[in-house]
Amino acid sequence: MGKTKTALVDTEMAQLTGKDAYEKRKSDKAKKEAEKQEKIHIAGLKGGQRIKTIEAEVLPQEEENQAKKKKAALRVRGKKYKDAKAKVNPAQSYGIPEAVKLVKETSYSSFDGSVELHIVVKKQGISANVTLPHAAGKEKGVEVASDETVKKLQSGKIDFDVLLATPDMMPKLVPFAKVLGPKGLMPNPKNGTLITDIKRAKDFSASSITIKTEKEAPLVHTVVGKVSQKEEEITDNIEVVLKALGGSRQIVKAFAKATMGPAIKLNIA
Repeated sequence: MGKTKTALVDTEMAQLTGKDAYEKRKSDKAKKEAEKQEKIHIAGLKGGQRIKTIEAEVLPQEEENQAKKKKAALRVRGKKYKDAKAKVNPAQSYGIPEAVKLVKETSYSSFDGSVELHIVVKKQGISANVTLPHAAGKEKGVEVASDETVKKLQSGKIDFDVLLATPDMMPKLVPFAKVLGPKGLMPNPKNGTLITDIKRAKDFSASSITIKTEKEAPLVHTVVGKVSQKEEEITDNIEVVLKALGGSRQIVKAFAKATMGPAIKLNIA
């Protein structure tokens, strides 16, 4: 008796006609192809291995930076500033005497703040040496360079606000240029601190200041007095600075303000 072969038949397929069975096989094949395309191969993974979604954890530093940005965006001015700001009409340009009076009224610091002048000019690279009619703040200490000055610099001591020097002293000061230069203390003819004769030191005014634009913007910032000063003195100082910068020919707009107080637009016409 011969061997009997047993065939396993898919009962579902058996019930289908030849055409229907062909269509089903075609559909199953299409599904498998679609599943293969959904699988992504990345170096380090086995072929066809799926990738799970991973949530990136925000680093503490990044969280801190985001918090600072949010805080800056939501910055709210205090009541004192708001009260001071309410006294100023932002759409109005004030004459210098009137603006100075308003600067003093709107200063809300508990200390004797400075009176600042912020100016927008037409171009960068503008500079001027100005002698203010009245001292802008504390009296400056002026020193004429000598061998004693060199000894102090060697020990790292700087107890002066202005340094004058004659040409014969300059070679001795050159080694300290990196210290004096950034502080604006290196004598030079542009600001009048390089004098031809030591006797001329008495003619130098400690109220002389050098005003110039920022390196990358046509902006000038300077101090023209203290809030406690007389209005007339502050007015005189402002007028001298504006004139030195070319007045309305070169100045686009200017603002005066106290260290802690709102900006007040000046009429420079």
